[in-house]
Amino acid sequence: MKRKIIFLGGLLLCSAALCAQTNNVENRYRMPLKEVFDSIEHRFQVRLRYPAELVKDRDITYAMYRFEPDLETTLRNVTAYYDLSFVPQPDGSYKIKEYEYARKQPADGQKRLEYLSTVYDDLGEWESRKKELRRCMYETLGVAPLREKMTLRMVATTPVRKMQGYTVQNFALETIPGMYVTGSVYRPTGKAARGKVPLILNPNGHFGQGRYRKDMQARCATFARMGAIAVNFDLFAWGESQLQFGGRGDHNKSVALTMQTLDALALLDYFTQEKDVDVTRIGITGGSGGGTQTMLMTALDDRIAASAPVVSVSSYFHGGCPCESGLPIHLCGRGTNNAEIAAMAAPRPMLLVSDGKDWTANIPDIEFPFIKRTYGFYGKEGDVYNAHFPTEGHDYAYSKRQPVYEFMARYLGLDLEAVRGSDGKVDESGIVFEDEPAFYVFGEKGEKLPSDAVKGLDALYRRIAELGGK
Repeated sequence: MKRKIIFLGGLLLCSAALCAQTNNVENRYRMPLKEVFDSIEHRFQVRLRYPAELVKDRDITYAMYRFEPDLETTLRNVTAYYDLSFVPQPDGSYKIKEYEYARKQPADGQKRLEYLSTVYDDLGEWESRKKELRRCMYETLGVAPLREKMTLRMVATTPVRKMQGYTVQNFALETIPGMYVTGSVYRPTGKAARGKVPLILNPNGHFGQGRYRKDMQARCATFARMGAIAVNFDLFAWGESQLQFGGRGDHNKSVALTMQTLDALALLDYFTQEKDVDVTRIGITGGSGGGTQTMLMTALDDRIAASAPVVSVSSYFHGGCPCESGLPIHLCGRGTNNAEIAAMAAPRPMLLVSDGKDWTANIPDIEFPFIKRTYGFYGKEGDVYNAHFPTEGHDYAYSKRQPVYEFMARYLGLDLEAVRGSDGKVDESGIVFEDEPAFYVFGEKGEKLPSDAVKGLDALYRRIAELGGK
């Protein structure tokens, strides 16, 4: 017999038969989740969007007792039962999906920042908080014991490829025994290469093709033409790292956060040993997940002099990949978020690049004022910037590279005029874009991978344990 739901005076009631049979304490006022969602839509005149599989064979106890006068409290009471979450949509509807520990609501992020603003009111209190956060993050990431055992041995390089105003060379650096971070180093030539030059790390995000992408090539080549050594590198289990690990499945593990942090620290340690690198002028920039790495590295290491996280920093989204949030660094300090972690860059110059179509949409109004307040403790409000692109989406496109070039030129002493076009913008037309195989360091089929390379997650876990990690 089909169930009937009757609405009277805006209240959901059951039919007499249903009340007698199911809607009582013996059945714990149980209702199918689908009917509960239908009731929410009717009562609050709102559309809920969710896949049919989400409600299949799911009931909820004390269903109608979870209803409150306002919509979002009701949704929170109902969705929490199955660890679901809800996200407001631009059209006024709500998307229901499985709970995401790394993503909350924009209002939740704002509340967190309002709370954090009460935790410290001056430089001394902030420095204590920053010290606590950094200690906890290092411990949580588990990189400290591994750093003590780093080999920093360059196991492979390719011939130098000479371009107009820069060179490119691929490399594989051993971090801990049997583990390699692969990447490419772009160096300036001619007058721009005289004396000590800045170093700029360029961690990759989750954009397709990783460090082989044209926009990555453009960015690194342009930095080199401006007079910096630019280094990019593969994500863990991404690019050539897949010769050791199984691609996306292995990348989506918490160890990815440990290894990518270790890789960035290893590259920083290695390249700052080069005699032509000016260790007082070190920058870092990346987009999306690379922006998260940018933010985290700057928070952890004071050697970073200038940073530019692109389309990444948010007060309510920690980053959806385990390589960004797979370890509980956001539980440090009794709870933090990426806006506060980004603020740990202070008083060093930082440029936040944001857009209107992802989780960085609120940076101008919410995250940026909070971060600028922290810079104010040092009297450095003028050294933190926000370049916002309200009509653009989630990328590291030419338009977003422009303010980054200008920012790095200003704070790292690069020659912007060397790349400026007749229209006043940076001209990337002199760059040679290479196909993916040109960037392989271990050969097109991985035939040059060392025979003692760690292969597979189980082997990596054993190696980490051998070195005293966790």
